Amino acid sequence: MNRCVLPAWDQLPFVVLGKIYNYLEPQDRLNASQTCRLWRGVLFQKRFFNNFKFTLQINNERQYTFFRQTLCNLATEVTINFDFMNVFHIEKVRKILYRIARCNNLRGLHFSTSNMGIIAPGIKNKEKLIDIEQCFIEPLKMFLNRKNYPCKILDLGAIEALTYYGFEILKSLGKPDALLQLTLASIKFDSCNYAIPTIEPSLLQKCSSLQALSLDYDCLNENLLHAMEILPLKKLLICVHNVNRQHPGISNKSWARFGATFPNIDLIVSLVYAFEAVEVLQVRILRRSMPITHLRVLFCDIMNAEALDWMSINNSSTLKSIQWIDSAYKHSNKNVMDLFIRSGQDPFVMMAWRCKNLEEIVIHGYVIDPHNIVGMSRLRGKSLKRLEISMIDQTPTEASMDSFIDEINTLLGHKWEPIPPNKLHPALGYMPVTDDVRDKYVFDLMRSDMGY
Repeated sequence: MNRCVLPAWDQLPFVVLGKIYNYLEPQDRLNASQTCRLWRGVLFQKRFFNNFKFTLQINNERQYTFFRQTLCNLATEVTINFDFMNVFHIEKVRKILYRIARCNNLRGLHFSTSNMGIIAPGIKNKEKLIDIEQCFIEPLKMFLNRKNYPCKILDLGAIEALTYYGFEILKSLGKPDALLQLTLASIKFDSCNYAIPTIEPSLLQKCSSLQALSLDYDCLNENLLHAMEILPLKKLLICVHNVNRQHPGISNKSWARFGATFPNIDLIVSLVYAFEAVEVLQVRILRRSMPITHLRVLFCDIMNAEALDWMSINNSSTLKSIQWIDSAYKHSNKNVMDLFIRSGQDPFVMMAWRCKNLEEIVIHGYVIDPHNIVGMSRLRGKSLKRLEISMIDQTPTEASMDSFIDEINTLLGHKWEPIPPNKLHPALGYMPVTDDVRDKYVFDLMRSDMGY
């Protein structure tokens, strides 16, 4: 009697395993690949890695080596996470950039570092001088210059030393009409003293498919704003650090024209450590016809009540979100109402009343009267999708505070409570933090606003 002998599972032909893998879901395919070396080898084919996004930790040697040898040929989008102050990390990033410049599968590139605000165009390290152009810009140009497999997403990670080269980066695009998202906004090393790069409007216009753009306010002028009108923009993020005296500003007429061209755009204005600009926000930056949808004021050390009131009157038809964020460590003794004595009214309550599209209110670093939180909730109701506050005036008794919170829960239609101190992000808490912790918080918020 002839007995049929089946081949050992670890000896199945590569082609057969590949056909089996075709029927599996991604997670099942991954689980199967862990069976043995042969089964694992079958996994690494481009057809199994459509839209594969990968985060590369440069300090992980095994992951770094595996990415260079295998995954760089499979990933369609990669985030490179590294320390800008570490010269060994910089050298690895340089090698990775030259490697991916030769990979025809990669269409999206993000940088992420704990040290964004490094003075451009170079930084001096204890061990050696890091040449930004040689280590980053030259390999980046090679990657961006590809015409057959063009870049669709470029995120410079808010690194000042890289965003300084915005002009050269735009100029090096081999197929600019393929670019969908471009992040040029930065976090400054010194928000009061920095070099101002230029962006050529004609180069930006060549990016005819661009849908999301971020840049620093210093780079923006009326010519550049008008150049954007031919683009299919859906999102524009403007990062404000300071208001340079030579900056001409953007006229109300230009913003009106921009708003008419993009009636549904998300226009996000973020003030980052903008200690001087925040005081003249409503005078130098905001305009009546500016179609601003989101305002972020991040660690600017003061609450500008006049700007809030101005916005609630002039930008009421477009504003969807307001975030005014400082650390409790610096402002734990500041009652937000103390800042509004002159006006006699809480501008956040007035904003909740006047801004009919307002969906988000986030306030950290200032003590809020619970009566005013109830007022915001009554005016916005269930349309207020996010109400986040961490510091509340504890003058009322515990019983009355419970009554306030119960009413807010009912008005919002979901369970609500102030963020307790032990759940606050370290950048917002009652203890002093380092600049890199605060930078990381700002960076994550900016990246979230860009949809990353």
